Amino acid sequence: MALVQWGLGRQSFRRLKRSSLLLKFTAVVFAVLLYCEFLVYYLVIFRCNWPEVDTVAHGGKQEPVVRAMFLADTHLLGEVQGHWLDKLRREWQMERAFQAALWLLQPEAIFILGDIFDEGKWSSPQAWEDDVQRFRRMFRHPPHVKLKVVAGNHDIGFHYWMSKYKVKRFEEVFSSERLFSWKGVNFVMINSVAMEGDGCTICSQAEAELREISRRLNCSREVQGPSRCGSGQQLPASAPVLLQHYPLYRASDVNCSGEDAAPPEERSTLFQEKYDVLSREASQKLLWWLQPRLVLSGHTHSACEVWHAGGPLELSVPSFSWRNRNDPSFIMGSLTAKDHALAKCRLPYEDRVLAAYGGAAGILALLLLVHSGRLPSPSVLGRNLLRVHRTGRERGRDFSS
Repeated sequence: MALVQWGLGRQSFRRLKRSSLLLKFTAVVFAVLLYCEFLVYYLVIFRCNWPEVDTVAHGGKQEPVVRAMFLADTHLLGEVQGHWLDKLRREWQMERAFQAALWLLQPEAIFILGDIFDEGKWSSPQAWEDDVQRFRRMFRHPPHVKLKVVAGNHDIGFHYWMSKYKVKRFEEVFSSERLFSWKGVNFVMINSVAMEGDGCTICSQAEAELREISRRLNCSREVQGPSRCGSGQQLPASAPVLLQHYPLYRASDVNCSGEDAAPPEERSTLFQEKYDVLSREASQKLLWWLQPRLVLSGHTHSACEVWHAGGPLELSVPSFSWRNRNDPSFIMGSLTAKDHALAKCRLPYEDRVLAAYGGAAGILALLLLVHSGRLPSPSVLGRNLLRVHRTGRERGRDFSS
């Protein structure tokens, strides 16, 4: 009878030991998933703060401030080149980062600077609809937050792949709006793919729209008196912020610096006009027509600050996706009618998140080794080390005596 009870006791102890191991495994897996897939975005973005901008206008009145986020090159994968695991991993990262930023920072406006999709240039109507639905789920936002999007080459194709059909379906989803004014700040959003300058129908229409915007902006700058601008709605008297996908012309990224700039070995590579950057001619036209105070662009996937000769600062916004860089980020802007201030908000580094998973895998391996008896438990190991330490001290006393 005693032997039977002893056997039952051993079985109960083994079941308890297995249950304890399962509980530890579950706790480690749950903790690492909670941290890496949810909490890390809030912990990292929580450190970002809106930049301060001078809000005192002439006469001592306070100017309203627009708090805007600028991000670029999300590249939602399509049905042709998008592996399901790649889609799941990178799109979850962008969704969690965007939703965390939305909740923590409370922006009033969000601008995405092109290449929303990776395969918009060739996707079928059904694939396009699927991609749009995924975009709307990932970048969902409250109705009071303004979300504005400009077209990139992956959305409608490079110039010679671009068609009226692709432009139309993009604008039906994201609007064809080129000029957006909010709290006295003018934002001009252009289709930079159409700035080819070859007189194509889409290009001619885009340039005509920009000339009309230029006329309205010039009218807003006129002093009081007779005007030839007509009786239409007057724009705020504020130099615009130019938003586009392609950067304005620059020879290369050789003068760009910072850890999220292009890799050093790539910075001296010469850019190709109308492919990597806008042409000199198109860039000069935009600067002349619009006279912007600030330019923000995407396309290169890397950060760069460029002061154009006699013109504004241009900021190239890095990609928002882990697929394009290990250290994605976005720009936070505080803008008034006369002034602006910018700050960069970095997202979690992909390699650090993977390192956290690696550490958790190491902990699980140690738990398994301890459970199988191939490695002593921490308590047993501690007792053994203490015993060795005491034995060494006693031998030291015997030797000294």
